[in-house]
Amino acid sequence: MSTFEIHKAEDRGYANHGWLKSYHSFSFANYYNPERIKFGVLRVLNDDIISGGSGFGMHPHDNMEIITIPLEGALKHEDSLGNKGVIGVNEVQVMSAGNGIIHSEFNASDTEDGKFLQIWLFPHIRDVDSRYDQYQFNSDDFLNRFQLLVSPINGGAPLWIHQDAWVSKLNAKENLPTSYQLKKEGNGLYIFVIEGTVETKDFILNKRDAVGIKGISNQELTVKKGSEILIFDIPV
Repeated sequence: MSTFEIHKAEDRGYANHGWLKSYHSFSFANYYNPERIKFGVLRVLNDDIISGGSGFGMHPHDNMEIITIPLEGALKHEDSLGNKGVIGVNEVQVMSAGNGIIHSEFNASDTEDGKFLQIWLFPHIRDVDSRYDQYQFNSDDFLNRFQLLVSPINGGAPLWIHQDAWVSKLNAKENLPTSYQLKKEGNGLYIFVIEGTVETKDFILNKRDAVGIKGISNQELTVKKGSEILIFDIPV
């Protein structure tokens, strides 16, 4: 039997640190909701707005798979593995924190706000060698189709993590009836609406709403014109 867990945008946690405004889909830092700890292996989905000239100074992580997706602006990265670079819109960054990594993430602009999604997933193996990667997509890659961003190694995406998880993005240029077929039996589906509206016979999601779905192998949905969505196909 399928189950649906709706997460409305207005029910998320919120923190305002001045330089950082962050909406938390799951319990994070000072926001704690015992009913919103995680969905399967998806532990963090933060919707961050970082002021110009600001960012996260050097700080450590371990045993977490971290994905960063810029929505507006660009992010300047540096880490203890010697990686330095900038990621912008249509790029995706992954880090396997594994046995430990120290990194910083700063808004690449000194004046304009940047908007980014910060995503953490539990790995299926601990204490692996830490690693970093990023990939530049073309904006047309997402138009009216599910474009794989991240997958397990050899799972079909240009970026990979240590988890049986597939993350896809779709931008609808027109009203788009479509369906998503799970990549792995027993996985669940978490749909996050970046912009616009998604409809099914069971629910309607608007901007920054989300739904966690268990007990399905295929999900039919209509993505409305101008909408942008992320889909997480993950162990639950």
